[in-house]
Amino acid sequence: MRAALFAFASVLALTACSQPAAQTDAPAESEASGPAMTQIAAPVYPETRTVEQVDVYASAAEGEVAVSDPYRWLEQDVRVSEDVANWVEAQTEVTNAYLDQLPGRERIAARLAELWNYERYGLPTTRETEDGLRYFFSRNDGLQDQSVFMVQDGLEGEARPLIDPNEWAADGTTALAGTVPSPDGTKLAYLIADGGSDWRSIRVMDVETGETLSDEIEWVKFSPLSWAKDGSGFYYSRYPEPEEGEAFTALNLNQAIYFHELGTDQSEDVQIMADPDNPEVGWRGFVSDDGQYLIINSSTGTDGNGVHILDLETEGAEPVEIFEGFGNNHSYVGNDGETFWFQTDLDASNGRIVSVSLSAPEDLSDVVAEGDGPITGASHVGGHLIIETMRDVASAVSVYTPAGDFVREVALPGLGVASGFGGDPQRSETFYSYESLNQPATLYRYDVETGESEVFRAPELTFNPDDYVVSQTFYESTGGARIPMFVAHHRDVDPNGVRPTLIYGYGGFAITRRPDFDVRRLQWMEMGGVYAIANLRGGSAYGRDWHDAGRLANKQNVFDDFINAGHALIDMGWTSPDHLAIHGRSNGGLLVGAVANQAPDLFAAALPAVGVMDMLRFNQFTAGRFWVDDYGSPQDPEMFDVLYGYSPYHNIPETGEYPATLITTADTDDRVVPGHSFKYAAALQAAQTGDAPTLIRIETRAGHGAGTPVSKLIEEAADRWAFIAYHTGLEIED
Repeated sequence: MRAALFAFASVLALTACSQPAAQTDAPAESEASGPAMTQIAAPVYPETRTVEQVDVYASAAEGEVAVSDPYRWLEQDVRVSEDVANWVEAQTEVTNAYLDQLPGRERIAARLAELWNYERYGLPTTRETEDGLRYFFSRNDGLQDQSVFMVQDGLEGEARPLIDPNEWAADGTTALAGTVPSPDGTKLAYLIADGGSDWRSIRVMDVETGETLSDEIEWVKFSPLSWAKDGSGFYYSRYPEPEEGEAFTALNLNQAIYFHELGTDQSEDVQIMADPDNPEVGWRGFVSDDGQYLIINSSTGTDGNGVHILDLETEGAEPVEIFEGFGNNHSYVGNDGETFWFQTDLDASNGRIVSVSLSAPEDLSDVVAEGDGPITGASHVGGHLIIETMRDVASAVSVYTPAGDFVREVALPGLGVASGFGGDPQRSETFYSYESLNQPATLYRYDVETGESEVFRAPELTFNPDDYVVSQTFYESTGGARIPMFVAHHRDVDPNGVRPTLIYGYGGFAITRRPDFDVRRLQWMEMGGVYAIANLRGGSAYGRDWHDAGRLANKQNVFDDFINAGHALIDMGWTSPDHLAIHGRSNGGLLVGAVANQAPDLFAAALPAVGVMDMLRFNQFTAGRFWVDDYGSPQDPEMFDVLYGYSPYHNIPETGEYPATLITTADTDDRVVPGHSFKYAAALQAAQTGDAPTLIRIETRAGHGAGTPVSKLIEEAADRWAFIAYHTGLEIED
């Protein structure tokens, strides 16, 4: 089984795919000299009513603080409140009227469709059937809204489609959100996401006939799916059905693990693990590679988990506790009988691989000791351990024996991101992908026994990756921290000129933004823009200590790192405040909102996407309570002072000069509910922030990012790129 430290945390956390974007022709050779000359009429904002809402919070510094929340009514679900629906409609009219005037917008969308139109494959999952190996994978022919799920018998067999989600909804917004073949490869359990929601439904298919079976599972969220060894059913986690009208806003509590036997009704599913006395504890179960054990993870947030192991073959067996509490992160790597390997950051900021026996669960032994770079994943394949690490954010992969003896390093093509390496402990075959900022994912088949890699799938592109330059630099931030940053641009861009530049950042939840490929980023570079990724504290670029340096009371370090990234790019001669834009999603949307408040004169444009903007109420909705691990609780007097001090909604300065801001959210985002962005937009529009526009783009039938149709992604990217191009002086012809 594939291990990934913080795997569940990354689901519960705020992240979703990063969203840089694109244009059409080759980069301009002349230096940008200022905002485009085309004059666009300033937007006239709809009037947003206010309410007399005041909350009193306990403050460590001041005792009690009364906080006004005049836009509280915008927290209501747009599907439930007619007032909110009318506000959304009015804002959308203003935003569309402004975006329609932006030069080059249609051209950007057309060129992005051209760049996006290349065949893409997902990493294969392999099962051994009676007739040999069967491979399952996704494929997109280029511009399909959703990828098609395929099956292929043998490496040389002909692939055939199993599931085409494009047939599920005319607007492409119903997505395939996960697939798990049964151990013998004859059945496929799959998860469905509708309209971008985090809620999942589970269905089961007969692989041979393509028939959908009668099994229907609902109210699944933040859950793995793991088959019993004999294929009789599977383990999954779900929450109780929400009250009517609260599915997209109510807190997620009382998660439990269930076993579903094929052919039975969900009401008959057997509850395996729950804790009604502690409803905030979540539970997830994974069947071990040999099928004998259920590895049970428990957590209350995004950082730290407990681990129990349940013997499924011994009647009446009780779960054995391996790791207690929620103070560290632990992931199952594999096992040999009662000996288990785990990836853990216990007593190891960069992580280590340990072994433990069920007969002596208190005794941990190092197998692969902590190294210079953080471990990002581990797997047990072909009698070997494959360990993935980061070296200054880029990927490095090594192979070890189960005893911890080094075998070899996997040769990678360059400065980029490798992922995958799942497989079977008994077979030496595994697959991985490699990508970089200028290179889409190429899939490789790797033999862990011989160390040989061969290309399995390589994309045929409509551009030349060699036309783009990717480099890494480092800059100093507060406290002397050395922050890595990737800078990418078209080869024709003059490195000595001042260019429109976009910085992307995240900085939280131990999530590191890697130099992976996104065609939208490539288009921004093709247009002549410079693209940068700043690897801020709060991520995991240098292990748990790096994460801790950017969370809770240390959150200001993240904002300082992002601000200093802008200064560094200016000092290096890439750009200037008139040509600099910032972008971040989710926790990164919070980052952009906070930084725009703190240094409004440093940036010409800001793109806060699906952001956490009200730091005093984030834990009142859906998955928000999980984020207390990273943010702290506003009900804690000391953390209230920290949160209130940087909350984007509460700290908008009346400066007279503020970056042009395009806020983006979606009506079905039940991860970071859209009320965050609604309230922030209303407050920013009401503040005296100068002549730069504040707009909010609200996508319908979409959520936090996962499963968004390609057509919607192209439209959104064209709007973003046209907006920041206009406000950073990147000229585009209509």
